[in-house]
Amino acid sequence: MKKFTKKLAAAAMALTMLAGTGCAAAGKSADSEDKLGIVCTIFPEYDWVREILGDKADGAEITYLLDKGADLHSFQPTAEDIAKISRCDLFIYVGGESDEWAEDALKEATNKDMKVIDLLSTVGDGAKVEELKEGMEPEEEEEEAEGEGEGEEEPEYDEHVWLSLKNAETICGEIEKALAELDPDNSDTYKANLDAYNEKLSALDSDFKTLIDGAGGTTLIFGDRFPFRYFADDYGIDYYAAFVGCSAETEASFKTIAFLAEKADELNADTIYTIENSDGKIAQAIIGASSKGGMTVAELNSVQSVSREQIEGGATYLSLMRKNYDVLKADIG
Repeated sequence: MKKFTKKLAAAAMALTMLAGTGCAAAGKSADSEDKLGIVCTIFPEYDWVREILGDKADGAEITYLLDKGADLHSFQPTAEDIAKISRCDLFIYVGGESDEWAEDALKEATNKDMKVIDLLSTVGDGAKVEELKEGMEPEEEEEEAEGEGEGEEEPEYDEHVWLSLKNAETICGEIEKALAELDPDNSDTYKANLDAYNEKLSALDSDFKTLIDGAGGTTLIFGDRFPFRYFADDYGIDYYAAFVGCSAETEASFKTIAFLAEKADELNADTIYTIENSDGKIAQAIIGASSKGGMTVAELNSVQSVSREQIEGGATYLSLMRKNYDVLKADIG
């Protein structure tokens, strides 16, 4: 699709630069020669690896590529990123259209024994095709395709599988399996850490279910893109939003804003939601177009690209999902 052309070109350039550096660029540094090399694209993968490694994390060199808080859908790998992937022991990525560059990076890998986990493949039949709901702003490329009479494209899958706590358990199981195969001497530790972490995931999943069931039906209005499809489906939440989860669009038409404002009135909504790093302009426009007063804007975190500063401040996958619980509870609890 057109919105990824620049990303793929950037990845190709990075691969060319890597090839030009010779074999030295692909080797591990002397101080990390005996450590497991693990590369993760998004924050949940990175945090899950740390949880399952536990006190063995010092024996691994873990790289989190989006640690500057970049968005998954606009991330462009550097030559250094490609080099780290090339030589690592375990590479974990989402597997969707946003990181198609990873497929090219894997073809250039110097470590042919590398273990690879992509999240969409791990959830298998649980992967969902991206949903264009009533009232959503169509993407420019879709409008162009319709105008040009192009044939039907391959289905585009919603990449945000990590926002389902059930999917998180499945993916963590695959991570534990890969770590145990790479480091069998510590496999019992990894299994114990996984079991303890799954209990926490299950407890939060139960809390969300109790909250949503107690509300007797929940519909969210998003003045933003909507990456929470897997989360919403887990608990029977309905929603209306300005854009699909993987959209690159940032400007909503008057028609979209008017539709969402009408839905907010119809549902007597108290809250218009955004995701992290939103400027809130669309949410405020919806409130301005609504005939209902007293609405507020609240943020739900998509947990994909947490910054290094947030990590140092104690952010984890579970803490951010718990914060999402608190935000929903304040609205519907």
